[in-house]
Amino acid sequence: MILFDQVSKRYEGANEALSQVNFHLNPGEMAFLTGHSGAGKSTLLKLVALIERASTGNVIVGGKNLNKINRHTLPYMRRNMGIIFQDYQLLYDRTVYDNVALPLIISGFSAREVKNRVHAALDKVGLLRFEKKYPLTLSGGEQQRVSIARAVVNKPALLLADEPTGNLDPDLSYEIMKLFLAFNQVGVTVLIATHDIPLINKLDKRIIHLEQGRISHTARAQTA
Repeated sequence: MILFDQVSKRYEGANEALSQVNFHLNPGEMAFLTGHSGAGKSTLLKLVALIERASTGNVIVGGKNLNKINRHTLPYMRRNMGIIFQDYQLLYDRTVYDNVALPLIISGFSAREVKNRVHAALDKVGLLRFEKKYPLTLSGGEQQRVSIARAVVNKPALLLADEPTGNLDPDLSYEIMKLFLAFNQVGVTVLIATHDIPLINKLDKRIIHLEQGRISHTARAQTA
């Protein structure tokens, strides 16, 4: 699903954010990116999501070389990805329903299909009863669930998450992580950047550790 081949990312006037990164994430696999702040986790996710472009090397997602994707093809690539941010990035003047529906409306789905998919996504994250509420009336954990529902409403093959539990307490963090596990169990490929080592050590998934823009090691979490 994801292949990095000698990938580096250099920002103008700065050191390399990523340097000669190589790794492969299989279709249907779930893995975690770890490392200190500034290690390159967010940059790596941005390259996969085509928010940034690699300076050198090749990023392959779903068999397509992202170096060769032009801006006209970009929206079609992103339809197969769900992206979740730590700060939720919700529209606070829109209802929960409208927030989740937005990607479908942009993609041109019919009103009936939008309704069916939004209700299914909200039901999966346990928020169907909140569809008419506004995000500011919800807790942090509930807002993150809305952002997850929005990310999966298009039924993507790939889910990317950047510190999705960073603002949540341990109990809520575990509940959010269980949602990602549930999507992975039905075949969705999941890549999550996180600092929450105690949480991911409870899960039997691969951990990819970054240090100063390089992969220092990979390992499998040791479950208790």
